Formats: sequence, structure tokens, C-alpha cells
Amino acid sequence: MTPPPDRRGSQRPAAARTRTAPRPKVESPTTGRRTADRPQPRPQRRPEELRQRPAPQRPRSAPPRPVRQQRAVRTPRGPRQRLALARPARRIRGALIFVAVLLLLLGGRLVQLQTFDSKAYAAQAVKQREVDKVLPAMRGTLYDRNGQPLAMSVDARLISANPAEVAKGVALAKGTMTVATIASTLAPMIGLTVADLTARLTQTTMTKTKGVQLKSYVVLAHGITPAVAADIATLKLPGIAASQEQKRLYPGGDLAANLVGFAGTAVNGLSGRTGLEYAYNKALAGTNGKEKVQVSVGGTVIPAAAGQDTVPAVEGSNVTLTIDRDIQWEAQQALSAAVAKTGAQNGYVVVMNPKTGEILAMASEPTFNPTSIKPTDKANLSNRALTDVYEPGSVNKVITLSGAIQDGLVTPNTAVDVPTTYVAGGHRFHDAEHHGLEHLTVTGVLAKSSNIGTIEIGQRLGQQRLYDYMSKYGFGQPTGLGLPGENPGVLPPVDHWSNTSLPTIAFGQGISVNAVQVASVYSTIANGGVRVTPRLVESTTSASGAVVPNLAKPGVRVISATVAHEVSDMLESVTTDQGTAPAARIDGYRVAGKTGTAQRADGHGGYSGYTSTFVGYAPADKPQLVVEVVLQNPINGHFGGSVAAPVFHDVMAFALAAEGIPPTGTTPPVSKLTAG
Repeated sequence: MTPPPDRRGSQRPAAARTRTAPRPKVESPTTGRRTADRPQPRPQRRPEELRQRPAPQRPRSAPPRPVRQQRAVRTPRGPRQRLALARPARRIRGALIFVAVLLLLLGGRLVQLQTFDSKAYAAQAVKQREVDKVLPAMRGTLYDRNGQPLAMSVDARLISANPAEVAKGVALAKGTMTVATIASTLAPMIGLTVADLTARLTQTTMTKTKGVQLKSYVVLAHGITPAVAADIATLKLPGIAASQEQKRLYPGGDLAANLVGFAGTAVNGLSGRTGLEYAYNKALAGTNGKEKVQVSVGGTVIPAAAGQDTVPAVEGSNVTLTIDRDIQWEAQQALSAAVAKTGAQNGYVVVMNPKTGEILAMASEPTFNPTSIKPTDKANLSNRALTDVYEPGSVNKVITLSGAIQDGLVTPNTAVDVPTTYVAGGHRFHDAEHHGLEHLTVTGVLAKSSNIGTIEIGQRLGQQRLYDYMSKYGFGQPTGLGLPGENPGVLPPVDHWSNTSLPTIAFGQGISVNAVQVASVYSTIANGGVRVTPRLVESTTSASGAVVPNLAKPGVRVISATVAHEVSDMLESVTTDQGTAPAARIDGYRVAGKTGTAQRADGHGGYSGYTSTFVGYAPADKPQLVVEVVLQNPINGHFGGSVAAPVFHDVMAFALAAEGIPPTGTTPPVSKLTAG
């Protein structure tokens, strides 16, 4: 017999027929409260069924009822199902398995890091800590010809600060230390004022991410001695450090400063591209070494890790100059006194060995002290004997006359009529001093420095031959010294000459030269007509002790030895009482030379002031030294024989004694100055 269906249309289970089960409590769909299981309510009719029922009839007199909106029928919720919880033992067993797997993975990774990959990670860590520390090479020394240092380097320390670390140290001190106490302790040790040092210790910088913050590196002082740096280290000031560097010393102060220059690219904003320090920088500087060191997070070197993979520095070569320290000092003293006495704008002196081309002194005034360069020294840094050019004036006449004698056009005793004025190229010329018609010899023309007589001889020589001789003597070309800033002057080619070029160039106007070029001309005559390239460097010595000499270049003959001897006798007449420079004579020695008083070009097509010169050599019959003196724009006198010749006398007399050159004891020639 089939059991009757329940209200839902399903058959009741067999267990329901045998015993009555308790009714489960369910939540009421309306109140949410748990109630006993009740019979299911009658199913509600669907809205479609309701719409199909006919509407009840109402009396006609009654007003129509308002239509009420029908509420949506809620579907009753079914009974909430409870989640069945797993057994506790199973949960614990799963957790233990998870922890065991996790520990196994971590242990395996730890074994991998400490065993298999340990070396790779250790190397990577070291690489992150490693930095290349520069080992500066000691700069070579510049010596004079006698082994006296003109420029040298010594071991020194650079003192720096980390303002951020200073602030941390002050904070940790908790009032026992302040920035002010650090500054007051350190300032006198490094040569700074307390106010200046305090400002440096608190310097800030602007960053994009963190805004304004204290700097991490500030230089406090250069060139501190190792002893003072050791005293600073004992103070254990926070954020203060010392690093190795070198300090350049110039024992003579301003001695040969314009020639030597100074080390470094800039000092107080001034360029260091001058002098021998710059010209021979590659040899002097040497090669820096490097050392791999490990640093901590704060930048401190780890001592135990230093000294690895070290490439030692190679010290710079020493350079021995041809300069004589004593002669250089005398030249500077005499020149400084002359500039002050005459009120000259500036001046220079060159002392040269005519046989070897060695320059024993090269002085400029005003000068500077490379040990303490000031911004106001900017105008005094150059070596004016090479960088300044000027119209040589009458000292150029020796080229015109020697060329004419060499070509057989005149002899030292050839008569030359010298009128009061002379017209050439449409221009009227005259001598420095007014005179009537004079009958001079070629020697007399040179001794009295006659412009008119020189023009007449120059016209016999002609433009091309005059130009050729000036080129042979070295005008218009570098001296060969190879120093920075040298100006070779201007010797215009013949096709650029005007109608007045020959007469003016013949007596030294219309061209420009530097002082070393003029000294080289007189060295050529003193050397028997052979021109030798000037030299400033005797040799270089490497760190290993290898000496590389700077050999003199072969000389070039300009005039014959006979002509050179004749011109030398003519130049000796200049220092007689009948010549223009008796002030250049030196007791016991025969002296030959020439004065020059040239108008100074003002840079605007005109002339303003004078260039006063005397250049000569001694002993005249056996030349050993050439001295040239140039004073630019002197106010108290301007003739070369009166303002420059006395300086020549003082420098030459000292140099002859310093070099141990005795008088020759020979009798000077008697030159014929006038004709007839």
C-alpha cells in the first residue's frame, strides 16, 4: 500500500511512519524568530489569477474605490543551513604539516644561502662596500741649475666636515658639546675664524625629495700639516675628517714666479695655465694610483679591508731648469727698483748664455707670490718677456746694418751723409736729437743711433733682403721655449708693406717682437753669427732616477763669423763716451750693446709713450752672457741709455761675478765714428 503524499506532493519517508520526530525550529520569514515547524501556508495566488477574477459589482451611486498598488510577494526563506565543522585532530594535523613544509623551505633556503650561494653573496656585499680610493702622486720638483728648489710639494692633509654628522654628534652630546664649541676649538688649528667655521659646519643644501637639509661634505682647509691633522684627530670631533693631499711650496716666494707659474687649474678664481708648472704639467704630475677600500654606511674606511688591489702611484718627474736662482734674484731686485724709480708701467729682464741658448734669468715686474695668490694679481700672472710684444726701436738697427755688411753693400767704415731730415716714401723722418748735416761712418750711425743713416743703409739693402734677415734672426716666429701664452710678434710679409714700411722697419718701428726674440738676436752676434734656440729646461729626472737631458738644437748661421766680429766692435762703440750708453760700461770688462727708444703703439693706430731698451753682452771680445732690459712707458726719463742701461750694468756685473767670469784684459778697439 502506497503512503499518501504530503502537502508538497512528495512522499513521506518510511522513518516518519514509525515514530514522530521533533519538529525543527526555523526562523520566521517575517519576524526572524525561531518557531516550531508549522504547516505550510496555503500557496498564494499569482497576480495573473487575481486579474482573471471578475470585479465585484458596486452600486452605481457609490464612488469608485481608489486603486491600490499591489505589493510584491516575498518568497519565504528556507531554513538556514549550519556549517559542519571539521574534526579538531584533522585541523591540527593540517597545521603541523603546513608548518613543517614552511620550515623545510626556509631551512633549504638558508642552506642554499650559507652553503652554495654564500661566496656569491659575500662578493656582492663586498662590491657594494668597495670604493676606489685615489692615491695622489707626489708632484715633481722644479730645480734651478744648481739644484735649488723653485717649486716643490710636501705631504699635507685636507680637513673636511660632514655637517649632518656634526649635528648628530651634538645631539648625542646632550648639551656637553655644541657647534660653537667645535668651531672655537678647531678654528685656530686650521686658520679660520670662528664665525667662518661655524657657517661651514652648518651649511645646508636643497634637495628635491627632502627639501632643505644639512650638507654631507664641506672642505674646511687645504695644506694642513700631518702633525696638526693628528692633533685634530685626537680631539674626536664628530663629523670632522682628514684626507691625504699635497701642498705646493715656492721657497723663494715671488722668485721667478712669472716664469714658474703655479700648480692647479685655478687659485682664487685665477687661471693656472701659465708658466713651467703648466707647460711641464704632464711630467711633473706623475700618475695617481688607486686602492680598493671598503667603507661603512657612514663613509668611514674599514681598516681591516684596506690595502686590497692597490695600484701604487708613480711620482712626477723632477725638472731642472737653466735658471740661476741668484742671478734671477738680482734681476728682479734691479728691475723692481728701476720700475719704481722711473714710474714705468712694467718691465722685464732676460739673461742668456749666447753659446748654449740657456736662459739664466727671466724677470717681470710687477710680479706675484704663488704661495699666497690674491685676486688682484690677475694682471701680473703672465710672463711678459714672452707674452708682451712691442716695437723694438733702435735695437733693431743691428739687423739692418749686419745684413748690409753681410751682403757687401757697406763696411763699418763706409761714409754715410746724415741730413737734418730725410724724405722717404712720402714721409719726412728725423733723428731723436736735432742736428745739422753729419758725415758719419756705418759704425757712427750705429753708435749714435741715427734713424736717417739707418734708413739710407736699409734702402741699399731693399725690402726683400731686409725681411729675409729679420726672419733669419727669429722675428715673427716662436722662440722655441714652448711656454704657454707666448706671442711671436708680427713681421708682415713684403707684399703687405707700404711705401713707408722699409724706412720705419729699418730702424725698428712697424713690427712687433717679444723680449726673448731681441735677446736672441744679440746672442746670435755674440755667438759668431750662429743663432741658437733659447732653452729653459736642462733635464728631467723620472721617479726611477732616469735623467733625460734637454739637448740644445743645432744652431743656424745667420751671418758670417767675420761680419759678427765687425758688428760686435761696432756695438762696443755704443758704450763709449761718444755713444748713447756709457752708463752700461762695467769696470774691467769690455761691453757691447745697443740702446732703443721706440714709440709705443696705443692700440688705436697711434703712439703714446715710449719703450726704453738696452741689450748687450760681456766680455765683448769673448761673450759669455747677454742681458736685455726693457721698461715700458717710463715717466721719469725715457731714453734707453739713461733708464735701461743702468739696470743692465747692475745685472750684468752681478751675473759676471756669480758665474766667475773674469775680465779678458784685452784692449777695446778704437772705432771711427765720423767720415773724412
